[in-house]
Amino acid sequence: MIRVGTVAYLNARPLVWGLDNQPERFQLRFEVPSKCASLLHESAVDLSLIPSIEYVHRPAYQIVPDIAITSLGPVASVAVFASRPIAAVRTIAVDASSRTSVALLRVLCAQWFDIEPKFIRLPPDIPAMLKRCDAALVIGDPALFADHDALGLEKIDLGEEWTAMTNLPFVWAFWAGRPGVVTSDDILAFQAARNAGVKESDAIAREFCDTDEDQVELGARYLRENIGYVLDDAGRAGLKKFLKATKELGVIQGDTTVTFYPSQDG
Repeated sequence: MIRVGTVAYLNARPLVWGLDNQPERFQLRFEVPSKCASLLHESAVDLSLIPSIEYVHRPAYQIVPDIAITSLGPVASVAVFASRPIAAVRTIAVDASSRTSVALLRVLCAQWFDIEPKFIRLPPDIPAMLKRCDAALVIGDPALFADHDALGLEKIDLGEEWTAMTNLPFVWAFWAGRPGVVTSDDILAFQAARNAGVKESDAIAREFCDTDEDQVELGARYLRENIGYVLDDAGRAGLKKFLKATKELGVIQGDTTVTFYPSQDG
């Protein structure tokens, strides 16, 4: 049995579609992104869907090929909600449950927005965050379903800003683990789950969003239009550029080279 850590957010559900029907092979545990990384670092799981920034903390990890959570342009679920133009922002409250999003925001502030704000960690409650800061970084379903127009706020989509700056996709997360914990057959099973899940966006959104029809419609559209699930050449280039930028800013240290599990097609 492979112990699998996966993210509890809507955007990760297509990657595990049907895996819970194979309990003799996969044991799933759902957590926030940073917790998924911690579980892997602590060897509490064998394979985990980790934020991309977490990969460099354990350079011995390998990545399951061909699979990732990516975006090209707006991602919708990772955003800064601001009470003023981004150029005037001096303090940002950050939801620390995704270290990748915080690192991306630091890169964008330095290289794109040209600001040097102070970052303050707070729970992901937009009104409460904005009582203390000029802007709030929120990720996942709270960011996706927040009605920023009703709140009178500007929503600055970090996926959209990254692609505008680099003309590349952003890689948010991928499956990673220590060498030898998955076989090529296991990799095929994860790829098959992804392929099946991508086709079931409506069913996944309905199951995840329950009876809220507006959220079901928004969730299904989000899975179809905002999120990608293939780690291709452009995605790898985007990942390389992001890791290089975070290293230059001193956010991460050490080797940023990534390695993949061997698959049947090499």
